[in-house]
Amino acid sequence: MSVAALPASTKPATALTWNWSYSGAGISAGGTFTTVDTPDGSGFYLITGIAGVRNDAGILGLQPAGTPIPGNEPFSVDNLLRLESPQLTVHGFGYAIVGGTFSNPFFANSLQPPEYLEFFSAPPLTPGVTGPEGSELPIRFSATLAHVPQTATWALLLAGLGMLGLTTRCRRHCRREQIAQRCMAVSSTSERRSRRRT
Repeated sequence: MSVAALPASTKPATALTWNWSYSGAGISAGGTFTTVDTPDGSGFYLITGIAGVRNDAGILGLQPAGTPIPGNEPFSVDNLLRLESPQLTVHGFGYAIVGGTFSNPFFANSLQPPEYLEFFSAPPLTPGVTGPEGSELPIRFSATLAHVPQTATWALLLAGLGMLGLTTRCRRHCRREQIAQRCMAVSSTSERRSRRRT
C-alpha cells in the first residue's frame, strides 16, 4: 500500500524547480516554483506548484491559471514564467497566503517605464474594488532555475561508487584466498600426520 502511494507523492521527473523572490516597500517574498519542463512558443514555462513565504507568512498554494485571486476580479492569472526578461506576463501568477490573503505579482507593460507590480488583497474582499483590503506596489522580481548537479559532481559520485564496488570485490577475493590458504594449511598438516603414522 505504501508503494502505491509513493508515486503520487513525488513530483514528476520531467518537472523543473526554480528559485524565486521579489521585494518592494514593506514586501519580501520568495521560495520555489515547480514548472513543466518545456516552454511554450514565447519561452514561458507553466508554473504547476509553489512554496515559500511572503513577509514571514507561509504560502498555501498556487491560484489556478485562468482565475483571478480573490479581490482582483476580473484579472485572471496565467502562472507563466520564463528565463528572459520580462519573466512574468501582464497576468502574472497568484497564490494564497496563511491568514486568508492573496498575492498576484505581474509585469505592467502599459506603464512608462514598464515594471513589475504586486497586487495584494486581504479580507474583507470586495470584487473589483481597491481599498484598504488591496494594494498595488512596485516590486523587483527574479526567478532562476535551481542548480542541477554539475557533470564533475556526477563523475565524482560515479567514481566513488565504483571504488566502493571495487573495495567490496577485493575484500571478497581476499577472504576466499584466506579460506583457501587455511584449507591448504589444514590439508598439509593432516597429510604430515598421516605420513608420520605410516
